Amino acid sequence: MNYDVIIIGAGPGGIFSAYELTLLKPELKVAVFEAGHSLEKRRCPIDGDKIKSCIGCKSCSIMSGFGGAGAFSDGKYNITNDFGGTLYEYIGKKQALDLMHYVDEINLRYGGEGTKLYSTAGTKFKKLCIQNDLHLLDASVRHLGTDINYIVLENLYNELKQKADFFFDTPVEKVSVIDEGYEVHSKNASYTCTDCIISAGRIGSKWMEQVCNDLDIPTRSNRVDLGVRVELPAEVFSHLTDELYESKIVYRTQKYGDLVRTFCMNPKGAVVNENTNGIVTVNGHSYEDPARQTENTNFALLVAKHFSEPFKDSNGYGESIARLSNMLGGGVICQRFGDLIRGRRSTQNRMNDSFMTPTLNATPGDLSLVLPKRLLDGIIEMIYALDKIAPGTANDDTLLYGVEVKFYNMEVEVDNQLQTRHKGLYVIGDGSGITHSLSHASASGVHVARSIANR
Repeated sequence: MNYDVIIIGAGPGGIFSAYELTLLKPELKVAVFEAGHSLEKRRCPIDGDKIKSCIGCKSCSIMSGFGGAGAFSDGKYNITNDFGGTLYEYIGKKQALDLMHYVDEINLRYGGEGTKLYSTAGTKFKKLCIQNDLHLLDASVRHLGTDINYIVLENLYNELKQKADFFFDTPVEKVSVIDEGYEVHSKNASYTCTDCIISAGRIGSKWMEQVCNDLDIPTRSNRVDLGVRVELPAEVFSHLTDELYESKIVYRTQKYGDLVRTFCMNPKGAVVNENTNGIVTVNGHSYEDPARQTENTNFALLVAKHFSEPFKDSNGYGESIARLSNMLGGGVICQRFGDLIRGRRSTQNRMNDSFMTPTLNATPGDLSLVLPKRLLDGIIEMIYALDKIAPGTANDDTLLYGVEVKFYNMEVEVDNQLQTRHKGLYVIGDGSGITHSLSHASASGVHVARSIANR
């Protein structure tokens, strides 16, 4: 029951913490606690035949388990400081990039060899975007695909399970400060450690907030990203995705001056459900294997909202909108773009007459009854702006799924070692509010592991 290091959460941050710790200090006794299932037991029951929509599993296999929410999220590792988090503000831009490249090397070594590294460097699309008041962000993108990403995680786990103790389906209820370290409490037992690394992910945002309250760790309000997932024929964006794969494009709306951005582009991918604390939202996946690819491309259009005074609960705001969508549609709502701009709801008959075949079984409906006017106006503006660089984006049959919500944890106050005010207690990954991507979360795990090993 006593460990040198306990890691809470087996997402990318926790995995790479465990990897680096067991590599540098194999004599340390390390344990990893995960609320979700082991990798081989992570199976979403939605099969499109007998089960067509989310049934509210006690533990969502898409959102939690070994590999975290990133296990089935297309396996895109963006190597950049331009987006994906603010890790560089704590450890420096060069070190952040060096750590992301190191993570990339590990992924290649454990099954990702042969996958392509895309880059925006020298691309002609940067000029095309600027000419149309759009802004393409710089990045190198390693695309593993959901299938290859699974293989990498499987290989990492097969090695790590021999060097660390893993406790799956074991939610941590509380973390306490004790003499010489910390006590981690699950439902049926307690465990002690000298150092504790918390990597709870976005799904653990509410739990992380409670831990910070219990241990008097300062936090500050973060943002919530709200929007829709767009699905259209792959040919519309093929000139961009063939060269860049993932294109992060930002647009400032003329009406309100809000920033709308593309997010998580999945060429020839599929739209999927996510269940976050009982709220059903939408996301997208794609595969490296051509046999598993579709004829559609999907991506999110998101608007960031940050609340400070007097209302501070950004995640609560996002949850309320997602619950409204669930109430009206029984889950995710889908609407044709042509129906949206004509002020009418999509019906099953209109969907059947469409030239687009949806990859997700969602309820036809009216997104204008769910999303606030300001957000929806910005999304519509962005679609017309994208239509200038990818003609066909604003076609009537383009599908919009809602809502997509990206929840961020309150930003936890940590130092340049990602250590809280309590010595030996570290907070990493997306649960810290500092990282927002696979690459940044993984890099933060390596950074903390090296700090502990050096000390």
